Amino acid sequence: MQLPKSVSVFAPAKINLTLHVAGQRADGYHLLDSIVAFADVGDDLFIQIGNTVSVTTEGPEAAAVPADMNNLVLQVARLFKDMPGASFLLTKRLPVSSGIGGGSADAAAAFRGLMTFWSGGEVAAELYEPHRTPMSKALLKLGADIPMCLLSQAARIGGIGEEISPLPGMPPIDAVLVNPRRAVSTPAVFGAMQERSNPAMAQTLPSFAGFNDFVLWLAGQRNDMQSAAIALEPSIATVLTALQSDESCRLARMSGSGATCFGLYQGADAAKAAADTLQLNHPDWWVVATKIGSQTARALPRVR
Repeated sequence: MQLPKSVSVFAPAKINLTLHVAGQRADGYHLLDSIVAFADVGDDLFIQIGNTVSVTTEGPEAAAVPADMNNLVLQVARLFKDMPGASFLLTKRLPVSSGIGGGSADAAAAFRGLMTFWSGGEVAAELYEPHRTPMSKALLKLGADIPMCLLSQAARIGGIGEEISPLPGMPPIDAVLVNPRRAVSTPAVFGAMQERSNPAMAQTLPSFAGFNDFVLWLAGQRNDMQSAAIALEPSIATVLTALQSDESCRLARMSGSGATCFGLYQGADAAKAAADTLQLNHPDWWVVATKIGSQTARALPRVR
């Protein structure tokens, strides 16, 4: 079998539109009920087969990325025990420790890219479906967000992250992502939570006629980690206030364990105008206008 010369993979940001913490297992893992979507902004991973396994990082957020085995890309590479070696070039655009799954998205991209190599360059979403890969348990152990990032598809997430129910009917939404340049520790936020057994979402989700119906329903849901994260990092509240001050913002909420927050808008023009204003008023923040939904097609590896 002839291997491809190289593979390029897009790693989109993961956004928790809702995040209900519904319990905690005896082993410490938290039980989640979450709606996730993926943005058209993210990192890029370029892979070539080499003699050793190595990663080089570039891009505006590269300085914060670990170069040792704490890097999830390298940990994923180690799962491919028969691989002679791989050289990774990671272009890092997403802030680290920011609640949008940057490290997990990169790990999932590495897995998609390496699977494409070892399938002789075949590019098919079926290769990366979590329930199809014998490495699914190992990937979940590396990071609970990794399985949901494999297909980068809008979905309802349950369990500790391994229960993935696609939401093909979720409409694409224009959004603004904002991070105050503050890294937040997920374990610290979980530790600061007052209540870890909160109500889950309804067992059956309603049907949505469009943007307005969906946002109205989202407004009645929660991110159960938001209050604890704000207590640890008050700048999150400042970001939410800034988003909510724009009357065109239909909903503002924190993603994941923070500190990134999102605002939802009806139309790309409104989102771009809001992002421009936020960046002008807060030049030290990370601000980007984006469209969120499913990014499965764009996240498929590109073979050379």
